[in-house]
Amino acid sequence: MSDILETIVAHKRKEVELFKQELPQSSLESRVEIILSARATSMAESLRNSDTGIIAEFKRKSPSKGWFNKEADVRTITWAYQENGATALSILTDVNFFGGNNYDLRDANLAKVRLPKLYKNFIIDEYQLYQARLYKANAVLLIAACLSKDECRQLMTKAHDLGMEVLLEMHSEAETEYAELEPDMCGINNRNLGTFVTDVNNSVNLAARLPEDAVKVSESGISDPETVKMLRGLGYKGFLMGEHFMSTPDPGAALAQFIARLQ
Repeated sequence: MSDILETIVAHKRKEVELFKQELPQSSLESRVEIILSARATSMAESLRNSDTGIIAEFKRKSPSKGWFNKEADVRTITWAYQENGATALSILTDVNFFGGNNYDLRDANLAKVRLPKLYKNFIIDEYQLYQARLYKANAVLLIAACLSKDECRQLMTKAHDLGMEVLLEMHSEAETEYAELEPDMCGINNRNLGTFVTDVNNSVNLAARLPEDAVKVSESGISDPETVKMLRGLGYKGFLMGEHFMSTPDPGAALAQFIARLQ
């Protein structure tokens, strides 16, 4: 880890400890136990079967660019994403650096958005997995740069035990070794989490390092339908896009226009 990522993870450890003081893990586990029998929609299968594979992201800001839309309403925008052709949703729940929270995931569900939802955060503790399940996430993001391989394996097993899939995010050639853990989806982040510099060629260069049958997801820095078409040719099934939509006055309309150009 380095730079911005180190700062985020250090803050996340303190944040999780505060959560545990407010609601002990045993109490959280009891709440989750009640809803464990509910069947979750498979994000991986949705991507496999989709003509577009767009994972539309709800986020209000980023550490590098500040606020996109401080007052963005999660119910309105996630519903618009669903109605305009998104395959799945990514809900950024980090408070301090991305302006989100766990209630955003809750509110997307209250809006009766049926698409599979990814709980996107910097997960370093199984407590966060219980939080994700409590708010009815279908999948969670695990970031190789934040975790040892053993930590990642343990968290992935726990996520599966809780009925959620895992999108495992990698950024470098060394991190692609984590793919041997056989996550439900293999993500390549085009954004360096240390510097926040973005280069979509990262997905191009690392595609062959992933298992041939993996559900491959390219994350960040995608703004051109031609890029999606090119990445499809390399075996990618999912394309996580947030900033391109959230920086417009109408993210749902921006998604519809993007998908129209894909046809």
